[in-house]
Amino acid sequence: MPSEIQIVESLQNVLVPAVNRSIVDMEMVRGIEIFDKKVKITLASTGLIPGAQKWIEKHVRAAVSKLPEVEGTEIEFISLAAKDLNKIDHIIAVMSGKGGVGKSLVSGLIAIALKRKGYHVGILDADITGPSIPKMFGVYLPPGGNENGILPVMSNSGIEIMSINLMLPSEDAAVIWRGPLIGKAIKQFGEEVLWGKLNYLIVDLPPGTADAPLTLMQSFPISGVIIVFTPQGLVEMIVRKAVNMVREMDKRILGVIENMSYLYVPEIDKKIEVFGKSRGEDIARAAEAPLLGRLPINPEITRLCDEGRIESYDSDIIAALGDSLDLALSQNSK
Repeated sequence: MPSEIQIVESLQNVLVPAVNRSIVDMEMVRGIEIFDKKVKITLASTGLIPGAQKWIEKHVRAAVSKLPEVEGTEIEFISLAAKDLNKIDHIIAVMSGKGGVGKSLVSGLIAIALKRKGYHVGILDADITGPSIPKMFGVYLPPGGNENGILPVMSNSGIEIMSINLMLPSEDAAVIWRGPLIGKAIKQFGEEVLWGKLNYLIVDLPPGTADAPLTLMQSFPISGVIIVFTPQGLVEMIVRKAVNMVREMDKRILGVIENMSYLYVPEIDKKIEVFGKSRGEDIARAAEAPLLGRLPINPEITRLCDEGRIESYDSDIIAALGDSLDLALSQNSK
C-alpha cells in the first residue's frame, strides 16, 4: 500500500478550478486514512460550488486509483471556515501617509518580485474605495466561493488576488461606504478568503492613518509594514505621521520605498529629480528602517499598468526589490 506521503504527492496534481492551485497547496486535504487496501480522504469544501466539488472528487479518485494496491477510495467533504485553512508565512502591509504616491504600484511590484523568486504570493487590495490592483494585473473575473469561503482570482503569473472591485457590477462602480462598513469588509477579507499556503500576502492599504488602516493592523497578524512616499517636502511630514502610527500599533517597519524618485533620460544618460532632491535616506533614518529602493518615473510602467500587464515589466528594479525584501525579512526574524 502507498504511504500517506505518496498519496499527498498524487493529490498535488488535482487543481482547484479557477484558482489553478492544487488541493494540497490550498490546504483542502484535511485527513488521509489507509485501511484494508482502501484509502479515505477528507477534504474541505471551503469556497467550492457543487460543480467544482464534483470535479475535484472525480480527479482525486483518478489520482489515488493509480497508486499500487489501492482497491477503493472513499472521499468525504467537510465544511470549514477559510481562516482555519490559511497558512501564511508573512503578511506585509504597504501603506502611505497620503494618496497618489504609488502605493498600489509598489504593492504590485513587490508581489511580482517575490513571485519571480519562487514564492507563493497573494495580494489583498484593501483600498476599498480606490481599488486599482485588478486593473493593473488585468484581472476581471469575479471570485468564486460558497458560504464557507471565497476563492481568490489568479493572475497570469500565478499571484492570488482579492479586491472589492472584483465583486462590483462594473469596475467603475463607486463604493460609497462609511468607515464602519469599510472596516467590516476588511475584516471579512481577512476571515473569508481562502488563500491556502502562501509565503507572502501583500496587503495594499488605503492611504492615511484613519479607520481602515487601523482596522487592518488590529485584525491581521502583520509581519511588517513598508511605507511608500515621494520626494516632496510636504510628503515627508505626512510620512512621519504614518511612521508614528505603525510604532503606536507596535508593528515593525520593514523598510521604505521612494516612488517617482527620478526620471531617467537615456539619450543623455542622466537622472533628473523631477520632484526635487531624494529624501530616501532622510525618511529611512526617521523610520529607523532600510531604504528598500528608489523607483523612477517610467512611462513603460504606466503603459503596462493601463493595459493590465504589469507582470510583463522586466527591470533590474524588480530583482533588487525582491533581494531587499528577503534581507529585511531575514533581519526581522532575528
